[in-house]
Amino acid sequence: MTVDRTKPRLDAPHIRELLKTMLRIRLFEEKCAEVYTQEKIRGFLHLYDGEEAVASGIIPLLEQQDRLVATYREHGHALARGVPMGALLAEMYGKAEGCAGGRGGSMHLFSKDHNFYGGNAIVGGGLPMAVGLALADRMQGTDAVTACFFGEGAVAEGEFHESLNLASLWDLPVLFICENNGYAMGTALDISEAETDIAAKARSYAITSEVVDGMDVVAVEAAARRALQTIAKTKEPYFLECRTYRFRAHSMFDAQLYRDKAEVAKWRERDPITRFQNWAKTNGFLHDADLANIKSEVTAEITEAVAFAEAGTDEPIETLERFVMASKRPDPPEITNPGKMIQTTYREAVKSAITDAMNRDNRVFLMGEDVGHYGGCYAVSKGLLDQFGTDRIRDTPLSESGFTGAGIGAAIAGMRPIVEVMTVNFSLLALDQIMNTAATLRHMSNNQFGVPVVIRMATGAGKQLAAQHSHSLEGWYAHIPGLRVLAPATLEDARGMLWTALEDPDPVLIFENVMLYNMAGELAENADAVDIDRAVVRRTGEDITLVTYGGSLFKTLDAADALAADGISAEVIDLRSLRPLDTDTIRASVARTHRVLVVDEGWRSGSLSAEIGMRLAEESFFDLDAPPGRVCSAEVPIPYARHLEEAALPQTSTIVHAVKQLMKKIP
Repeated sequence: MTVDRTKPRLDAPHIRELLKTMLRIRLFEEKCAEVYTQEKIRGFLHLYDGEEAVASGIIPLLEQQDRLVATYREHGHALARGVPMGALLAEMYGKAEGCAGGRGGSMHLFSKDHNFYGGNAIVGGGLPMAVGLALADRMQGTDAVTACFFGEGAVAEGEFHESLNLASLWDLPVLFICENNGYAMGTALDISEAETDIAAKARSYAITSEVVDGMDVVAVEAAARRALQTIAKTKEPYFLECRTYRFRAHSMFDAQLYRDKAEVAKWRERDPITRFQNWAKTNGFLHDADLANIKSEVTAEITEAVAFAEAGTDEPIETLERFVMASKRPDPPEITNPGKMIQTTYREAVKSAITDAMNRDNRVFLMGEDVGHYGGCYAVSKGLLDQFGTDRIRDTPLSESGFTGAGIGAAIAGMRPIVEVMTVNFSLLALDQIMNTAATLRHMSNNQFGVPVVIRMATGAGKQLAAQHSHSLEGWYAHIPGLRVLAPATLEDARGMLWTALEDPDPVLIFENVMLYNMAGELAENADAVDIDRAVVRRTGEDITLVTYGGSLFKTLDAADALAADGISAEVIDLRSLRPLDTDTIRASVARTHRVLVVDEGWRSGSLSAEIGMRLAEESFFDLDAPPGRVCSAEVPIPYARHLEEAALPQTSTIVHAVKQLMKKIP
C-alpha cells in the first residue's frame, strides 16, 4: 500500500505540536503588544495575530538546508523556524543580544544559523532575493528549497511579477507563499486589484498554484507537503495563496478605520487556533490538561524571553559604524611587472576581465539584459555565450529590479554574480534592491549576511542618446553607505578592477563611461587585478590639482597639456574609487599645489565635486590659496542635439578656463 505523504499524520503528538506552534506565536505577540504599550518596543510593530496557521503549517516542513525569506510581519515565521524567542524579543527591544544586534528591529529579524534571511520592510522587496537564493542552489546543484513569504499587497509591485517570471523561466526551486489577509495596509484587495484571484496571477507565469484556507492549519500543511514534494520532483517553483486574516490592525499605530468590527468578529469565528483546538478536543486528541500544559510551557518561555530582553545591553555608540562594510577585506593585489604589451580597447579589456574571472572561479557568472545572444548593448560580452553557455551567461528579461535582486540573492548564497545593467538611467528601476538590500544587509543583519555582488553599468553622455540614456549618476550611488563605487578610466583599470571587485565581500558598483568603450591603447598581456582603494596621480604638477574620474580623465589630461603650454603646471588625480574616497591622496597633492579644481560629469547641485570641496574645506583649509573650484555638467537633462550635448558636459576648454580663473585668485 502506497502512503500518501501529502497528508499530515494527525496523531496526538503531531496535533499537539501544531497547536503549540500556533500558541507560541499568538501568546508571544500578545506579550509584544503589551510591552509595546509600555514603550519597550518602538517603531512599527506588525502582529501576526490570526495568521498563525500559515507559518505553523509550512515552516516546520522545511529542511535545515532550506532557506526562508520573510516579510515585515515575520515574528511568526522566525518562531516557527526555531529562532530563539529571547533573541527575537531582544532584537525588538533594540538590544545587542538581539538576533540582529539591535540593528534590525521588529521588521528585520535575521538568523544565519537558521537560514532565516529576514523580513523586508519594502513590500515585495524580498521576492527577488528569494529568486537569487534559489538560483544559487540550482547552479550549485543542491536540493535546497527557498520559501518566500509575502502579503497580498506585494502582488501590486513590479518585483512580484518580475520575480515570478524569473523563477518560472529558470525553473527555480522557490515556494512562494502569499499570505492574503485582505488588506495591504488599509486598502482592501478588491479596491487595489482588478483581478483578486492571486493564484491565477501566478498561473499566468506557468507556475503550479493553489488556493488554501489559511485559517486551517491542516489544510495549509497538506498543501505545503504537496508543494514541497512537487518542487523536489520537478525542481520548479510552486505558489500557495493562503487566504487568511489579521485580527489586529496593520500595525500598532493603525486606528483600523477602514474595516468594521462586524467583519473582524466574523473572521474571529474562524480563528485557526480555536477551531483546531476544538476539533482536537472533540476527537479525543487533546484534553484540558494537555492544553494547560502547553500554555504553561509557552508562558514560561515568554517569561524567560522577557527577562532576557530586559536584561539586554545597548550596543556601544562607539561601534555605530561597525558592519557597514566587512571588517576584513582581501589584501590589495601585488602589482606585477608588465609583460608583453598588446593593442586592445577598453571594451576588450572589460571582456577579457570577465573571461578571466569566469575561468578562475566557477562561482562567477554574468547576467543582464541582452548579455548573451545579443552580445551586450555595448558588445562587451560578445562571444561569451558560446564559450560559457547559457547557465553562466544569463540573458534576463527587461526587469532591472528583479534580476538585480536575483543577483544579490545569489551573492548572499555564495555565488559571485556580475550583474550588468544596460545603462545607469535604467539602474534607478533597481535602486530599491541596490540601496535597501545590497547596501544595508550586512549592517542590518549584524554581519550575518554579506552581499558580494558586482553590478556593472554604462554611464555618461556623448553619443547623442538624449536624457534617458545619458546621465552620470555615479555620484548619487557614492552617497550610499554599504556600497563600493568604482569608475575605471584606463585600460588597466577596466581590466583589473573587476577581479579585485569580485574578491570584495561587499557590493561593488562599476561605472563604465560610454565614451571609453572604443578607446584603444596598449595593455600588458599579463595585466591582473589592481588596487581599488587608492586614487592615482596620472600627471604630476606644482600649481594646481585637478581631480576627476571616468570619462572626464582624458579631457582633464588634455587640459593639463594645454595649461602647460601657458606655463601652468597641473597635477591630475584619477579618483578611480568614488566610495570610499581616497582623500589622503587629494590632500597630499593640495598641500603641494595649494589650489584644486574638481571635474565631475554629475550635476553641480549635490554633486561628488561638492563633497570633495567640502572635505577639503574641513581638512585642508590652511593649505588652500584659493577656494576649491569645480566644473560640472549643466543643470539640465542631457539634450539630444550634439552642440547642446557638448555644451552640457565638461569639456577641455571649460576646464582650462576654470583653471585660469582660479589661478587669478591669490591669497
